[in-house]
Amino acid sequence: MNYSIFGDSDCPIVQASLKRGETIKVERGSMVYISNVELEGKMNSGKKGIGGVLGAIGRSMTSGESMFITMATGKADDGFIGVAPPIPGKIHCLSVEGNKQYRLNTGVFLACDQSVEYLMKKQDLGKAVFAGTGGLFVMETQGEGDILVSAFGDLLALNITDEHPITIDNEHVVAWDANLQYDIHVASGTFGFKTGEGLVNEFHGNGTVLIQTRNLHNFADSIRPFLPSSTSN
Repeated sequence: MNYSIFGDSDCPIVQASLKRGETIKVERGSMVYISNVELEGKMNSGKKGIGGVLGAIGRSMTSGESMFITMATGKADDGFIGVAPPIPGKIHCLSVEGNKQYRLNTGVFLACDQSVEYLMKKQDLGKAVFAGTGGLFVMETQGEGDILVSAFGDLLALNITDEHPITIDNEHVVAWDANLQYDIHVASGTFGFKTGEGLVNEFHGNGTVLIQTRNLHNFADSIRPFLPSSTSN
């Protein structure tokens, strides 16, 4: 994917250049502007016919993602598209190939090469009971190419080793190496009643976890008291 990131570090925008016939996938509703580019909405399943419809519905129900994805295709050799995530924060490129694949948290996908897929991988029962990363399923990349993900706030990489497993608040996890082992559980007590923490991901093995420095749900809770509320007569 030939792209550039513009704007400040808090509210960036990605501009991807597309040659005639070149296609990338972008998150539904993320388009800001286009030139010499055709947009087409497709079922987010990679399949056609009724199987594709059922697959898209299944992905939406299990992961919370949209049933549709937007395909952007260049109509000339100088086509380009600008895309942006719905929340402020960093945009980061993950290069996937062969055995180097990633698992993604819900809502972080922004765009990817047509040669990259993200599939739903079933989690074991223990993870599924408490998971915020897709419930019974998580998103895992497949293929070769680039995939762009977005974070709320800054984006940092944490190195996991056998000697130093790391426990991370589930709301801060963006993406992680697919080869890492992980367990999702309550931080302490009954859903962190005493500490204020909720679900955490405990990562083991050797690899990298990308985290966002801000928690969207905590941010929403912090501004809720200042928002006007409707009153009934």
